[in-house]
This record gives sequence, structure tokens and C-alpha cells, in this order.
Amino acid sequence: MSLPSPLLAATDRHGCADLVARVAAILAGGGRWIWFREPDLAPPERRRLAEALLPLVRQAGGALSIGRDVALAAAIGADGVHLPGDTAPDAIATARRVLPRGALIGVSTHGPAEVARAAGADYVTLSPVFASASKPGYGPALGPESLAAAARSGIPVLALGGLDRDTLAPCRQAGAAGFAVMGGLMRARDPARATATLLAAWDRSRPPAGSYFGAGP
Repeated sequence: MSLPSPLLAATDRHGCADLVARVAAILAGGGRWIWFREPDLAPPERRRLAEALLPLVRQAGGALSIGRDVALAAAIGADGVHLPGDTAPDAIATARRVLPRGALIGVSTHGPAEVARAAGADYVTLSPVFASASKPGYGPALGPESLAAAARSGIPVLALGGLDRDTLAPCRQAGAAGFAVMGGLMRARDPARATATLLAAWDRSRPPAGSYFGAGP
């Protein structure tokens, strides 16, 4: 299954004044895949906000993944769900049964061993690849070496944590299928420009044809 975009933009309404406007700006900058998080919102408020974002994303030709809540993803017709790192082994199969065919199922992971346990997912995020203010509780930075080990699992791996235009190249060279960003977009002064800058840097980081990593995504 192909991913909607190399960039998965994770939401954090605490980092911006207006999350709907922030997502609209990310879409204007070329973002096409939004991970709606906001786990601290009460369920009715969370659903209202997700429903406000879905038409924006769809109008841009993008995809909306819902963090954690399979039932919410199914109820609003979202494009997928992103499960937490402590997901039970049968949670991926359960999500497959609940969500429409073709829905994206992702899992947060924090090391190659967790990636291996996510068999059956369409993709995983691996964090923190680099030191990150947004992900301080998951131990030291894993580095591109762990990313390369995770990529060998065969599951598409998105790098997460401490990413900017200067750190994308080593992630792609290590085999990352894409990258996820939260703070760098949620707190950016110009989120549209920040999105375009990251996507351009990812495009420039493609390994040359014929190199060891040349057959990567």
C-alpha cells in the first residue's frame, strides 16, 4: 500500500492558536497527510474537531489518520488510524475488521523490537530518531542506525523526532519511507512555508540511482 505523502503532519493544538487554520496552512504548503492526535480532549470535542478537519484534508486530496481511536476513525469515515506504542498484539487485526478496506493502520514505535511486533501494520513511526523537545519521554535519540535496522523489517518506517531540513537526508539514506513532524509544524511562524521546505528537503535527499540505497522509497 502506498502512503499518502512522505510527510505525516502530527497535530498538537497546544502549539498553535487555531488548529483548523494550522492544518489548512500545512495543506497549502503541500502537506497531504494529517495525523489527528489531541488525546486529552473530551470525546465529543475531539469528534467535532476531527469532523472539522476531515473536509479540509479531503478537499486538498489528502488523508486524515486518527490517533488511537478506531471507533472515531470509523464513525467519521477517516482514512486510517494511528495506534499507540503499547498496542495489544491483536489490535491491528481488530482495526482491520472495523475500518473500511484500504484504511491505513499505523503504529508508534520506539525501537526496532517494537517495529517487529507491529507486523500487519501499513507503516510505523520510529521515535525519537534525533533529540526532540516534543518527545522527551522516550529515552535518548535512536539515530539513523536504529532507523536502518527498523527499515529492514519490511514495514514502511517513518522517522520521527528532531527532524528538520538538515536531518532528513540521513533518515532517507537509512531507508525511511517518510517522516513525521509535530513541533516543527505546529509551532512554526509560517507553517505553509515550513511544510514546503521540509518536502523540498526530502525530495533533495533521494539517494542517487545506483547507490546502495538507490532502490529505496
